[in-house]
Amino acid sequence: MASIKQQMLSGVFYTAIARYSGIVISLIITAILARLLSPDDFGIVAVATVIINFFGIFANIGIPAAIIQNKELTNKDMNSIYMFTIWIGGILSVLFFLSSWSIATFYQDNRLVLICQLLSICLFFTAASIVPNALFYRDKDFKFIAFRTCIVQVIAGVLSILAAIKGVGLYTLVIQPILSGLLVWIISLKKYPQQLQWTLGIGSVRKIWNYSMYQFLFSIVNYFTRNLDKLLIGKYMGLTPLGYYEKSYRLMMLPLQNMTYIITPVMHPILSDYQNDMNKLGHTHERIMRLLAFIGFPLSIVLLFCARELILCIFGEQWLPSIPVFQILSLTVGLQLLLSSSGSFYQAGNDTRGLFICGAFSALTSIIGLLIGIFYFHSLEAVAWCVFISFCLNFIQCYWQLYRFMLHRSLFLCYRQLLSPSILSCIIGCTLYFVSRLIEDYNIILSLFSKAIISLILWIVYIQFTKEYDIFAKIRNILNRRRK
Repeated sequence: MASIKQQMLSGVFYTAIARYSGIVISLIITAILARLLSPDDFGIVAVATVIINFFGIFANIGIPAAIIQNKELTNKDMNSIYMFTIWIGGILSVLFFLSSWSIATFYQDNRLVLICQLLSICLFFTAASIVPNALFYRDKDFKFIAFRTCIVQVIAGVLSILAAIKGVGLYTLVIQPILSGLLVWIISLKKYPQQLQWTLGIGSVRKIWNYSMYQFLFSIVNYFTRNLDKLLIGKYMGLTPLGYYEKSYRLMMLPLQNMTYIITPVMHPILSDYQNDMNKLGHTHERIMRLLAFIGFPLSIVLLFCARELILCIFGEQWLPSIPVFQILSLTVGLQLLLSSSGSFYQAGNDTRGLFICGAFSALTSIIGLLIGIFYFHSLEAVAWCVFISFCLNFIQCYWQLYRFMLHRSLFLCYRQLLSPSILSCIIGCTLYFVSRLIEDYNIILSLFSKAIISLILWIVYIQFTKEYDIFAKIRNILNRRRK
């Protein structure tokens, strides 16, 4: 049996192929649409997306994680659970379709009616893909997942670009999610076919409910934590400010998602094999945490000092009001990267209840912070600072609970992993501060390139000098293997 390291590397490799194959297409789509559409248009779709994501939680109800964790489910159970998701998906699609008029009335924009009705199709495909998609991860078939994702991204991305060029406008933003959902469902069923039965599937769902229930509750509170800011900004500050905020948030999340997307889906299927060995899980967590900190903390600083260049290069001058918000949100990247890995350990340790408690605490701090930012300070920058503070508090609580109640290890072992990455981030930050003052009149492309290169050099030198990772030795080994 392959080691955790080997399985992780293999899974991350193929997942990285899937993710990064679509980055170029995603950036092209974003760059084109940012110039063809207004911030108000993006605000409209952001509202609809946030609401449909909430409905999607009820389609999921923690089933994928429960399927991965439970090794005793039979093919009959899978077919029954599949039928349960089919029924749920159909019901939710109809409910969201019928809710479109109420949503449009609440936000006082009739464009939301058709947008929501079109997106309701996605709910059925999302629900119908839950079981076969979970089986991919349970069987650790990361290679197939990679190629499936790559194919879907290319097809849906190209058609979205063509639609934008043809002048479809606002509705271009709904083409990709609908088409992606359909293709994922078709391809997944080809690999893991499920039998249609005249049953509600409740009996088989009961077998995994004790595990999935808290996963489901966590998903609900996590939804509000991640999306309440957009809902409140859209309602009380307007759709144009929401467009600026949403674009800043999405750009900040782009590198974060590209990393978490290739790491977190791999972690739970692999770590679930060690659900009865808390000591092994603890050691594994500390190694992963240190690695992620060395990536996430410096990245936060680089994004902070490259905010202006990134906004202007990708979106254009009409999005200048997004820069301060993006800078503040960038500070959360490192914390979010670490928090994204904690869920897999809670799941692998059969502690979805603890995961739910973390989510509830995070939701509480987010709600309080957002209310203060919107109704007391009345500014997007204040909202962004509240998001940052809530992530800080969530990070402290999440890891205290993980080490105190599940892993039963000293919290010092956890936070010790963050010292060296923090020192590296301070070095990069101080350097970029002076560099920014020296090259503030440079061309934005040259400025962005200079800051990126300097940061990369500092990162490599520090990693090598402190012997955190012997980068040069690894390069030599790779070259020697190729020569042989």
